[in-house]
Amino acid sequence: MARKRKGRDISGWLVVDKPAGMTSTAVVNKVKWAFDAKKAGHAGTLDPDATGVLAVALGEATKTVPFVTDALKAYEFTVTFGAATNTDDAEGEVIARSDARPTDAEIKEALNRFVGDIDQVPPAFSAVKIDGQRAYAKARAGEEVELAARPLWVESLILLERPDADHATLEMVCGKGGYVRSIARDLGDALGCLGHVRELRRVWSGPFTAQEGVTLAQIEAEAKSEALDRFLRPLEDGLADLPCVTCSAEAATRLRNGNPAPVIASGLDYGEEAWAAHEGRAVAVGRVMGPELHPSRVFVS
Repeated sequence: MARKRKGRDISGWLVVDKPAGMTSTAVVNKVKWAFDAKKAGHAGTLDPDATGVLAVALGEATKTVPFVTDALKAYEFTVTFGAATNTDDAEGEVIARSDARPTDAEIKEALNRFVGDIDQVPPAFSAVKIDGQRAYAKARAGEEVELAARPLWVESLILLERPDADHATLEMVCGKGGYVRSIARDLGDALGCLGHVRELRRVWSGPFTAQEGVTLAQIEAEAKSEALDRFLRPLEDGLADLPCVTCSAEAATRLRNGNPAPVIASGLDYGEEAWAAHEGRAVAVGRVMGPELHPSRVFVS
């Protein structure tokens, strides 16, 4: 017999403004504890020293995590020129130096190479698995780490500010799986001056923005109280990038039982993915097959 999970049956999204110095997993565990939630997860890891949007899903909202993870995300970050590090950020050991410094024009021109469909090699100190082991574990042990390039969609990459010759602040909007540290490293190589990330902040992720983020101080101050629930966003927010169809109460029951059911949809292609709602509440996600939705995942009322 399956062991029953302890905690509250609570569902929704919490947008956390993650502080520097904490892993994403530690933040999720803190949120889960504060809400006394049975289940929690997040939509996209942030490096420990990065700040900004960490979208944490509770309960049934965890079923919508893939849709937020796959959505576009925006980052603001500062690159330090003149040094490469083994971690591609300021926490690592400097492994090479350069006296060269790029002009603003050279930076803007080089940024064009990193827009659109690109191939990106993740940092050696990353959570990518090699033969079942995390790359960072191998790197910390002094082992040689060779990672294959991965495809990445970069919507835009622009120069925001040039505080001084040694630094540039950039903004990148990209798809799933992007490593900002790799962008800084590769940009430094392209400019012939070397580079690494000094500061990194995720300003938005899919439908969630840093401006609406809750701090850990707020979470800890109201932990284990119902007052904390006011910060929760509905699980439906995690489906913002999918089209919505509507259904009757009878159809909602069928869908929740995993069966196809009639929905009201317009302008959708046959086989297109959508989510069904009854009275504004999410019922299921699935494929629209003619007049019916064939569910792939369902939400408990």
